[in-house]
Amino acid sequence: MISLTAKTREEKGKRAQTLFKAGQMPAVVYGPKQASTPITLSAKEFEKVFREAGESSVIELSGVTPAALQVLIHEVDHDPVTHIPRHADFYAIEKGAKVEVAVPLSFIGESAAVKAGHNLVKVMHELPIEAEAANLPHELEVNISVLDAVGNQIHVRDIKLPHGVALKVGEDEVVALIQEVQEEKEEVVVPIDMDAIEVEQKGKEPGAEGAEGEAAAPAEEAKEK
Repeated sequence: MISLTAKTREEKGKRAQTLFKAGQMPAVVYGPKQASTPITLSAKEFEKVFREAGESSVIELSGVTPAALQVLIHEVDHDPVTHIPRHADFYAIEKGAKVEVAVPLSFIGESAAVKAGHNLVKVMHELPIEAEAANLPHELEVNISVLDAVGNQIHVRDIKLPHGVALKVGEDEVVALIQEVQEEKEEVVVPIDMDAIEVEQKGKEPGAEGAEGEAAAPAEEAKEK
């Protein structure tokens, strides 16, 4: 089992920011039978464990209580600029109790349809499951080699689950499918006939309407006389 060492801390709020200068990261651990406890741990060790365990693998957290706690990384806050973890929530699992987690899906194999140039659409990237801590898988494999034609689908029921793991989503949910590539139609640009525009503009000389009006005025005057 992956392990981490932590210790309780007194620093809170802005004072907790000073921990980063010492290579430490603030965190908190809590659970059904574990009171919310502020802790601190090595920032580098946490990053390493987080890459390996993610949010679905059980971690043994020591240094907080007399006996090591079995925990899950429940939530991680990242710096918006550097994306480095700056705070984490650990959920302490009650021994013997089942927990619900979303386990990442790992797509393996080669699809004949994809080789033929069609698209593989991954509808799901995680699968919600329920299991005891000891039975939680780190990831679940999805073999896409069965997808050999457009329209083929893999459903939740097609994923092999380890012993003691139960689904928390419908078996008919689509996990992945093959979609035909849609060719983009080229937009037809109609050329503008600049000569026709010039001819039209030349046919309407400025002041033409005014000249006609002036010519008509004497004729009206003659009729009146």
